[in-house]
Amino acid sequence: MKKKSLLSVHAKSFNWAGFFLPKETYKKCSILYDFCRTLDDIADSNLELVEKKKIFLTFKKNFEYKNFSNLIIKNFCELVEIKNIPLKVIYDLFDGVESDIRSKVYIQSEKDLLVYSYRVAGTVGLMMSKIFDINDKDALRGAIDLGIAMQLTNIARDVIEDKGKNRFYISHDFEKIRETLKTAETFYSNSFLAIKHIPIRFRFSILVARRVYREIGKNIIKKKNLSNYDKAGKIYVSLFGKITQTIFSVFDLIKLQFLSNNDHVKKEEKQLIIEKEINLNERF
Repeated sequence: MKKKSLLSVHAKSFNWAGFFLPKETYKKCSILYDFCRTLDDIADSNLELVEKKKIFLTFKKNFEYKNFSNLIIKNFCELVEIKNIPLKVIYDLFDGVESDIRSKVYIQSEKDLLVYSYRVAGTVGLMMSKIFDINDKDALRGAIDLGIAMQLTNIARDVIEDKGKNRFYISHDFEKIRETLKTAETFYSNSFLAIKHIPIRFRFSILVARRVYREIGKNIIKKKNLSNYDKAGKIYVSLFGKITQTIFSVFDLIKLQFLSNNDHVKKEEKQLIIEKEINLNERF
């Protein structure tokens, strides 16, 4: 029996959007996802903290020294070389995951939340862009913005789950959840124009992923208060919702055709917060 990729098993929203990618590109995205998912699983495991750190550092060292006995590392290293993925971006991802391997994670400022979101998700957006052979800086910034928006959506959705893991990215408060989703909206909005700068054969898939993930945030807002949010469990987008958002993505694709290629992605205040901490130009 053919083994399913971790992308098809665990990331239903991304897998839905991936259906609209060329087959070979989807395979490369699956390799990236397998690598990222393995890191997440290490950080999220129920092992003792000392053991988790040991496993994480071993995995990181195996990547650094190209230990190809691990098939996930072998496939990812080949992808890094073929697609010229910057090592700085990968080590930013390692830093983000490592920051979760603590007895308690407590983020105290918006700056720290945004930098964390860049490290664990903006980096993935950048690596996806390299898979798509994108070098346009506006498109690369948009990929970071979309990754951050999706991560903020995750954080807003998983407050209770994260609390159970002793992770406090934001407080267990509906106004704070709403505020986080409002910040995510800034990044979702800013990512839209950047999609104009990516090859058309990848464009629709990105629009679908953007819309479906954004809908998760809207479904959270519909809970209206903390009591309803707490009772809701894992908030997701239904099959009907995914189909609806896919249809809306067709209109997004048409809308993009009427935007000028000369339009440039504007840097918003919240993006500048990240750039004060991390030199993104070195990651492009």
